[in-house]
Amino acid sequence: MHGRTKIIAEYIWIDGYAPTANTRSKWKVLDGEVTRLEDIPAWGFDGSSTKQAPGDKSDCALQPVAFYPDPIRGIPHILVLCEVMNADGSVHKSNTRAKLRRLAKRHADEEPLFGIEQEYTLLKNGRVAGWPEGSDSFPKPQGEFYCAVGADNVAGRALVERHMKACLAAGLAYAGGNAEVLLGQWEYQIGAVGPLEVCDHLWVARWLMDRLGEEYGLTVTLEPKPVKGDWNGTGAHTNFSSKAMREPGGMKAIRAACKKLGMRHRQHIAVYGADNDQRLTGLHETCSIREFRYGVSDRGASIRIPLATAKQGYGYLEDRRPAANMDPYRVCAALLRTIFSVDHGSLGGD
Repeated sequence: MHGRTKIIAEYIWIDGYAPTANTRSKWKVLDGEVTRLEDIPAWGFDGSSTKQAPGDKSDCALQPVAFYPDPIRGIPHILVLCEVMNADGSVHKSNTRAKLRRLAKRHADEEPLFGIEQEYTLLKNGRVAGWPEGSDSFPKPQGEFYCAVGADNVAGRALVERHMKACLAAGLAYAGGNAEVLLGQWEYQIGAVGPLEVCDHLWVARWLMDRLGEEYGLTVTLEPKPVKGDWNGTGAHTNFSSKAMREPGGMKAIRAACKKLGMRHRQHIAVYGADNDQRLTGLHETCSIREFRYGVSDRGASIRIPLATAKQGYGYLEDRRPAANMDPYRVCAALLRTIFSVDHGSLGGD
């Protein structure tokens, strides 16, 4: 009699490092086929090693919330995204997904959709990939690197292509990608899907990029300004629409949302990523962090309304303020709270 199928489940969670969290993971061998979330047992980990618990009370729990085919080990193995819980089953303070989960349920009738453009920069031995060796050596000025081809204009494409195929094999809502303005800088897009799905998929995509980077000797930085000076920063532009925005006449709802976002600019900046002031300078396709404005087809605005949206009178808006290292759960929660609010108070609490 043959034994049951052995499944390797890679449990992925988000640690407690601040102001920028990281993904962590470990694997567990399961006995038998996994066809539903309930087939995956809860697990635990040492929270004292991830800044999520003190040493004398170090146990934290992992509650599976989604699973995907493992594109690295292959079928039937799986990637398991988890929420972090306290040992008593209550929500851990680092668990930002739980708050978004409640907001997504509350505003489900609005049918919100999100698309996130994740920019990132590849490093090789601590230096931007493709850059000349030596701290005083620089590539040619920006201009030829955006959406470029050719060995002189891109660096790290093998990893980028591998990551794309892995995301698709995992069933993530991977929509596309391109080389960015800075040499060694790239972007991929997740969406357009609902708030929990876009965030879950983005965190798994981030994990896959870090994990696959090991095989190429490349590391990923999400720093908003990876190179100081006259070089582009790294963001995570977040596209948003509601049912009302996507219907004819939706520009009215889009403009109303922009006005609300302007009233809470400071509160949004507080949850839009660490060191974002180094990126939002008013240069390099950004609006100053001290200013808020929105406009049609304006990549120097805080909120860009795409030209196609303005022409047809409905569509979506693009929030260009989030930094690459933002927590998508917090960003999507902030957008839901502000756009669907009836007041103009703080974003805190829920």
